[in-house]
Amino acid sequence: MARNPIKDQIAIVGVASTGFTREGTRSRDSLVAEACIAAIRDAGVSKQEIDGVCGTLPSAHRVVSMLGLPEVTHYATQPPPYVFTIEDAMNAIFAGSADVVLAYHAMFRSPAVSRSAAGDPLRRNIGWAGAPAGRDWRFDPESVEGSVGYTAWASRYIHEYGVRREHLGYVAVNDRTNAAANPLAAMREPMTMEDYLGARMVRDPLCILDMDVPVDGADAFVLTTAELARDLTDTPVLIHAATTGTSAPNEEDQIRDLHHHGQQVVARELREKSDIWIPDVDVYFPYDGFSFITLSWIENVGWCGPGEGGAFVESHWDKEANRILIDGRIPVNPHGGALSEGGTQGSGHVREAVVQLRGQAGDRQVPDARTAFLTPGGFFFNAQGLVLRRD
Repeated sequence: MARNPIKDQIAIVGVASTGFTREGTRSRDSLVAEACIAAIRDAGVSKQEIDGVCGTLPSAHRVVSMLGLPEVTHYATQPPPYVFTIEDAMNAIFAGSADVVLAYHAMFRSPAVSRSAAGDPLRRNIGWAGAPAGRDWRFDPESVEGSVGYTAWASRYIHEYGVRREHLGYVAVNDRTNAAANPLAAMREPMTMEDYLGARMVRDPLCILDMDVPVDGADAFVLTTAELARDLTDTPVLIHAATTGTSAPNEEDQIRDLHHHGQQVVARELREKSDIWIPDVDVYFPYDGFSFITLSWIENVGWCGPGEGGAFVESHWDKEANRILIDGRIPVNPHGGALSEGGTQGSGHVREAVVQLRGQAGDRQVPDARTAFLTPGGFFFNAQGLVLRRD
C-alpha cells in the first residue's frame, strides 16, 4: 500500500452548479460568482470562514476580490481537468495552509471550442479557456495536438483491436440517456444508435457526437477537514484517495503507444492508495471528453483487458434502459457526462459523485450509493483519479 496519510481526512461539504447551456448570455465571472455563493451557503459556512480559494479561470485572487472575502491564507489557480484543483485544495487543508477552501471551475465557450462563440463580437478575441487569443497550436491545422491527437489515437485503437464504431456509440448514447434526468444538462434530447451512426463526421473515426459539448456554466465546492465536516453536515463526502499522473514523452504525437501514458500511471497509483476498488464502487465516472477516452479508462483501471472496452460496454448494455449498467447495478456517468451534460473538464463528474453520495440526485439517484470511482482527464498529460466515499 502506498503511503497515503491524507486518506479520508478531507471532506466535501458544499456543492453547487449554475447548470450548463450552449446559448449563454452571461460573463464567466458572473457564473463563477453564482456557483461559489451557492456552494458556500450549501456548506453552511459564512464567507468570513473561507480562508482558501482554488480554481481555474478566472484566477483565484480575482475570485477572492469578486466575492469580497475578507482574507485568505491560500489561493491558487490550476489548469483543467478539475482534479488538479481538488488535489490543491485538499493538500492545502492537510498542510494547514487553510481550513475551509472554496474550489470552483467554469466553462466559457471561446472560438477555440465553439463556432457560435467565434461569431460573437464580445468573444471572438478570446482564446482557449478565456486566455487572450494568439497564434498557438490550438489554431494550427498542421499540428496533431489537442483534439486531433485523440482522433489519431482513436484510429490506432480501432486498427489494433478491431473496435466497431458502435462501441464508441454506446458511450455517447449512454450519456444522452442519463442526461435526460439531469436538469443541469445542456443536451437532453433522446438519442439512438442510429442517430449516432448517422451523425456528421468531424475527423474520422470521431463524429460530432463523440466530442464533448462546448457550454457556459460553473461548478463550485467547499472542502474542509473531515472533523469539521461532521459538525457542518450529516452527509460529508470524504476524499478517500486522489492522484494525477503522466509519463514521458507525453506529447500527443510522441507517446510510445496505447499502453504507456498517464492513465496507466494513475490506475497503478490510485490502486495502491485506495482501500476501495472497482468491485466495491456504486457509481463510476470515466472521463468522456472524447468517447474513445472512456473505453481506454475502462480498460486501464481493470474492468476488462486491453482492447476489450468496446465489448465490455456492449455486454453491460441495458437495452430496456438504453444505457450502460455494469453488472446490472453500476451506472456510468449518470449525469450525462461531457458528451451531454456539457464539457465541464471533470467538475461535473465530481459534482455528480458528491450529489449521488449525499443521496440528492433525484430521479437518477443510485440506491444507497456509498462509493464513487472517478477517472477524469485524458491520457497525454492530464490523467487523474479520485475515490470518494460517504462518511
